[in-house]
Amino acid sequence: MERLDLYTLVKENTYPGRGIVLGVTPSATKAMIAYFIMGRSSNSRNRVFDAVPEMGGIRTMAADPAKLEDPSLIIYNPVRTVNDSHIVTNGDQTDTIYEFMVQGKSFEEALRTRTFEPDAPNWTPRISGVLNRTKDGCDYKLSILKSADGNGESCRRYFFEYPQPVAGEGHFIHTYQCDGTPIPSFEGEPKRVAVPEEAEAFATNLWNSLNEQNKVSLFVRSIDLATGETEDVIINQYEAVNQD
Repeated sequence: MERLDLYTLVKENTYPGRGIVLGVTPSATKAMIAYFIMGRSSNSRNRVFDAVPEMGGIRTMAADPAKLEDPSLIIYNPVRTVNDSHIVTNGDQTDTIYEFMVQGKSFEEALRTRTFEPDAPNWTPRISGVLNRTKDGCDYKLSILKSADGNGESCRRYFFEYPQPVAGEGHFIHTYQCDGTPIPSFEGEPKRVAVPEEAEAFATNLWNSLNEQNKVSLFVRSIDLATGETEDVIINQYEAVNQD
């Protein structure tokens, strides 16, 4: 599989939906996580990422609580940490994975209890990832739970495991193949992409590549593989617009 340019991929797609990137920096000293959300409706766009240090992650919040219409499917904890494992997902399955892992169960076991989102006719896939810091560096997994070609009565679960990540690259999975009505679900394996060294530059370049009309929020975390120390970057469109 060819290693692709992540910024070009998102720039050429007006609506990839929500996306996860997991990978390792070129120096192989840090792991990198990215998660972004996009929205077409006013309810979806009325969101910001908010840091929640006590759970080692972030939550989504209404940017303007007075304009919040339906909190289901849009208010959740995208990122949580348990020991040396960093969980990132596009929905409340983050909490399911966390609860299973605290009990010593697996990422896969948790997701076998979940399906895609109940938002017919799109049946938005649930995408999830977990990155584990290990004595040799790190490993990571990605998953997508999606309908059977738009059939809301049938769920397909796919798991992708990367036990020996390659320095300077990662994998990118997103909810939608492209914009549409209904919106077509992501197809195939996670895309192999280049990963940079610094979290701040990664966040800036990825944010600038996302469609200006549809982007909502972005989270990037780098993890020092020797110490476990993290650096987080959060960018919210609502805040950026209201600061101008």
